[in-house]
Amino acid sequence: MQPSFINNKSTLYLVAPSFGCTTHPYEERLHKAIKQLRSLGHKVIVGPNCFLAEGKCASNTPKLRAKEFMEAYQSDADCIISVGGGELMYEILDAIDFDAIKKLPPKWFVGFSDNTNLTFTLTTLCDVQTIYGSCAGHFHFDKYTYDVLDTYQMLQGKKAFKGYPKFESSQEKTDPFANYNLDTKKIITPYNYKECFSGTLIGGNLDCMQLLCGTPYDKVYEYTKKHPEGIIFYFEACDLNVVGIKRALLQLKRSNWFHNIKGFLVGRPLCINQEFVGVDHINAVIDVLKDYDVPILLDIDLGHLSPTLPFCNGAFATIEFKRNNIFIQYK
Repeated sequence: MQPSFINNKSTLYLVAPSFGCTTHPYEERLHKAIKQLRSLGHKVIVGPNCFLAEGKCASNTPKLRAKEFMEAYQSDADCIISVGGGELMYEILDAIDFDAIKKLPPKWFVGFSDNTNLTFTLTTLCDVQTIYGSCAGHFHFDKYTYDVLDTYQMLQGKKAFKGYPKFESSQEKTDPFANYNLDTKKIITPYNYKECFSGTLIGGNLDCMQLLCGTPYDKVYEYTKKHPEGIIFYFEACDLNVVGIKRALLQLKRSNWFHNIKGFLVGRPLCINQEFVGVDHINAVIDVLKDYDVPILLDIDLGHLSPTLPFCNGAFATIEFKRNNIFIQYK
């Protein structure tokens, strides 16, 4: 199910299902982002956990974080945006009422990284499209460009996207509102790519999806069987090293996550320059996935080395690779 696209009068509900924004630079960015979004005409509702750090490595207890999200989903807001990533969103899943969500009108949920625990499960369990894209704190910029602009325009119904020429190799900044320092040229590595390919997109952060695999929240095989047009699986890795990436993909492969696969889109991992006893981030992926004999595009604009393209889980898309760039056209 596709939620309704937003306009500049839409209501945005901010939630903190993982970290709250209580430290530098995240607190300053979120305050400014709220002002920016309101200046664009939006009504912005700030959930009770957004500026808290009452939980262990989280904005609040798992139950209160889940409660905030459920209240946002049951509200009249048009879109829910997570304020940031984190580490333990996985904790809240037992308190999320996915059955109730299935009965409600579909609502956009937007988030990145740890938010995979909801962007991925809302799509595979509830058949609701979600956006793996910029969190609310990223909307602090005076002028939206790159991934922030693309996430915002995806919410408004934009259908065509393309990658960016460069990325940040380091994101250490003293100014919390500094623009991107795009200092490294993007180089995509294609494997077995012959022509554009199409399918329904699902994916997110590999660290999180590995934890979902084999749990009651893993209905990926059932989801893929409902999509005879095929699946395009995308992922990026944050904390996993090169060997961890290979192990995680083996686990998903053995759990039949890649049934009816049409292609893979692989983001830039934080361990992009790592090599361990002959394993690097390229062959870690290809060695596991080459048996599917489908296109694989590696080091696309996706991941924790900004900027990162937004992806719409549950949407049908066509992927084209040309001139060292990725082009995505949504149906």
